[in-house]
Amino acid sequence: MEVRHLNTLEDLCLSLIDFLLLLLFTFLSPEDLSRYLDFMNHLAYQCHVILNESETLNSLKDEKFDITVVDGFNPCSFLVAEKLGLPFVAVFPGTFANGPQVGIPSTLSYVPREELMSLISAIVQNQVQTKFENVIKEHFPAGSRPVLSELYLEAELWIYNTDFSFEFAHLLLPNTVYIGGLLAKPAKPLSQELEDFIANSEDGFIIVTLGSILSSIPLLEVLQEMNTAFAHLSQGVIWRCQHSKWPKELKLASNVKIADWILQNDLLGHPIAHLLVTHGGLNSLMESIYHGVPVVGIPLFGDQHDNMVRVEAKNMGIALRIDQLKADKFTRPMKQVIEDKRYVPVSS
Repeated sequence: MEVRHLNTLEDLCLSLIDFLLLLLFTFLSPEDLSRYLDFMNHLAYQCHVILNESETLNSLKDEKFDITVVDGFNPCSFLVAEKLGLPFVAVFPGTFANGPQVGIPSTLSYVPREELMSLISAIVQNQVQTKFENVIKEHFPAGSRPVLSELYLEAELWIYNTDFSFEFAHLLLPNTVYIGGLLAKPAKPLSQELEDFIANSEDGFIIVTLGSILSSIPLLEVLQEMNTAFAHLSQGVIWRCQHSKWPKELKLASNVKIADWILQNDLLGHPIAHLLVTHGGLNSLMESIYHGVPVVGIPLFGDQHDNMVRVEAKNMGIALRIDQLKADKFTRPMKQVIEDKRYVPVSS
């Protein structure tokens, strides 16, 4: 093993950077990071376009608004609020991934991986801010150019789409609130067609929805393994999957019904809904918590991996990697979550 002697401050800094980059790629694949930064490039380009719309911006100024509500994920939102000279409320669409940037204390003693994720987040955010530097230079005069990291701290209120029942214990600032579960509500009656299908199911039913992207892509191997796994269950399966994309050579399992669109909230609220198979999107998880239905999650990208960490920590369900999606490995966690009393519905 090579031993490096750190003789200078520069050596120490380079060693620390190497270590942080190693941590970064341990928790975020190079492909995921590249896609994220490409997306931020796109948002920076959009920001150029938005801030060039001087007529629209002047019209908004003339309205004399008291405050603006901004998207806490998009850095451009903060620059628009600054250009308009308005105080702002920021709405973040997920958990506390941006906590270090908005001043939420890091509490390593009881929040798993908090300090590590803070370091990783700081590295990524530094790269994001670099992508917006040209936007700021072009649209704000020298001497009064905002700094994104400072704007994040100026929000009158930070609103997060998460909930105490889902989050780890966390210190919060006075201007931080949860609003998770806004889309969850009491279930409405299902169509007679769905009720007839559920009535013919031996042991209740499960709901399967992996988001709009995967539902519209004909991934034959994935569909085949999932279909085989569902055939091994005694429950009925209502699966959001486009009919037009279903492979003609693949015979649908007898206990499976596919639909181009499903009313997920109403299905989760049915008395004999036993399981949600999901990609780990936060709104789906909030609805499953509301209705007390455990989950098997197959996270695909973005915050879904982090969301499923919380699901497993709270005994709400089990996570399964997409590259492990073989029929036998998929059947086992579904049966385990349905049958094991550990996975008690969160709301019960």
